[in-house]
Amino acid sequence: MKLGYLLAMISLCPLLAQAEIYKAVDADGHVTYSSTPIKGGKKIILEPLPTMVPPARARSSASPEGFPRVDGATQKGRDDTRRKILQDELSTEEKLLEEARQNLKEGEDTPEVYRGKDGKTYRNVAKYEEKIQSLKDQVELHSKNIEALKTELSKLK
Repeated sequence: MKLGYLLAMISLCPLLAQAEIYKAVDADGHVTYSSTPIKGGKKIILEPLPTMVPPARARSSASPEGFPRVDGATQKGRDDTRRKILQDELSTEEKLLEEARQNLKEGEDTPEVYRGKDGKTYRNVAKYEEKIQSLKDQVELHSKNIEALKTELSKLK
C-alpha cells in the first residue's frame, strides 16, 4: 500500500511543479507576478527548460595551429631573465623591510608631543598611534611583497 502511494506521488510531482504565472502592471509601472489570476493581469506562457545539459567541449591542451613557438634555449634565457628580475626585486624588498622595521622601532621610541598654552609639554597619543599604525602597515606591506616574490621564484623551473 505504501509503495503504491509513493509511486503515485512521484508520478504527480512534475504536474505539481508546473504552475501558471500571471503578470500585472499597475498605472505607476509596478510589475506584480502571481500564481493566481490577477485583475488586469495576463497569463505568461513559459517554454519548458531543457533537462539535458549539452556536454562541455573538451579543451585541447595543444597550442592552436600557427601559434608561434619558442625554442628551448630562448625560453631558458627568458626564464633566467625573469628569475634575475625577481631576485633583484626580492633583494630590494628585503632592504625596504629592514628599513621599515627600523623606522617602526624609532617611531615607537619617540613619542609625539606638543607644547600647551601653559608652556608644558604633553603627549599627543592619537597622533602617535596613527604614526605607529602607518609604520606597521609599511612593515606588513613589505613582508607580503617578499612572500609573493618567494612564491613566484618557487614556481620557476
